[in-house]
Amino acid sequence: MPQLSKKGIDLPTSPIRKLVVYSDQAKAKGIEVLHLNIGQPDIAAPKEAIAAVKNSDLDLLPYGPSQGTLTYREKLVTYYSKHGIDVSSEDIIVTTGASEALTFALNVICDAGDEIIIPEPFYANYNGFASAASVRVVPVISEFHSQFELPSLENINKKITSKTRAILLCNPSNPTGYVYSKQEIDTLCELAVKHDIFLIVDEVYREFIHGNEPHYSVLINPIAADHTVMIDSVSKRYSLCGARVGCIVSKNKKLIQNVLKFAHLRLSPPTFALMASEAALSAPDSYLKEVVKEYGQRRNVLIEQLEKIPNVEVSHPMGAFYCIVKLPVADAEDFSKFLLTDFNLDQQTVMLAPAKGFYSTPNVGLNEVRIAFILSQDKLIRAATILEKALEAYKNFVS
Repeated sequence: MPQLSKKGIDLPTSPIRKLVVYSDQAKAKGIEVLHLNIGQPDIAAPKEAIAAVKNSDLDLLPYGPSQGTLTYREKLVTYYSKHGIDVSSEDIIVTTGASEALTFALNVICDAGDEIIIPEPFYANYNGFASAASVRVVPVISEFHSQFELPSLENINKKITSKTRAILLCNPSNPTGYVYSKQEIDTLCELAVKHDIFLIVDEVYREFIHGNEPHYSVLINPIAADHTVMIDSVSKRYSLCGARVGCIVSKNKKLIQNVLKFAHLRLSPPTFALMASEAALSAPDSYLKEVVKEYGQRRNVLIEQLEKIPNVEVSHPMGAFYCIVKLPVADAEDFSKFLLTDFNLDQQTVMLAPAKGFYSTPNVGLNEVRIAFILSQDKLIRAATILEKALEAYKNFVS
């Protein structure tokens, strides 16, 4: 048998998707699965985006520029300016989703064996991106009881070594929904400049703010222009997950030049997806306002219902459309599997994302799950009812 790479063997399995086989088996039995495990919006994309593809008169799909079309990047410049972010089209490389943007960033910034610091819990695929780039993740734990606010500067400083190349975070956070304040972002910018490392911030949930804390982009900070990188995507904002269009934005010219080398390797972003994404940017402001309003209502409904369940604790997300939930079980992954293999309520069940996969530190988050409130309000109420009944049944199942 030919030998496979250690890198591939060690690549972590997605905790968001690892239970899919059991979900498929449940569906094959005629059971409806309410998916709370994945951030797949159910709200229609802007009609402008879909029409741009449907009405296309292209006779072929040619290669485009590796950095993305100028018209799209200029529209992004206009979009960012509305959020107080002053960049030029030359500061932007369009990528195949935020995933590719993060992969490019890590490969440009890090060599094999280098380290990045990430507050945890964090988006599970960050582990995979780092592993694929032969980069070591150094976690610093955020606490449930403080709503996952930024860990103390002292704790972050302790993690910085000669191998540290960057600090990475998501703002608003997937999976916690925490929104990092201007003070927290500025503090990290000062730290990046002091240690001459990068601060990479994934801002794909920028619009999804539910509390009073406004979003503050890392690119607004005036002192850290050469040390900051923003990751973005249209996936969640415009319900265009399948388009796979994102971007990496930085005022560090050398970094952008080297990112472009990686962009050359995959030639160009997908043509139709770019057309849809560019058209989405022309959607009226009312589109996003209504989307954010709906997710805010779903958030409130879900939290209200979950807090009625005995011994369940819920984080209160300030942004994005996720929350971390502590369950009265020893192993949330085993319970999540039980929901799909051994339980249903009137031919319905729910699928959760076990939260231990969002931590890099071993044996942390074992009784936690991430819930995405991306279903309609009536389905979220039903999901909470199913969850409560399942927790009661699970006690007998494991006893």
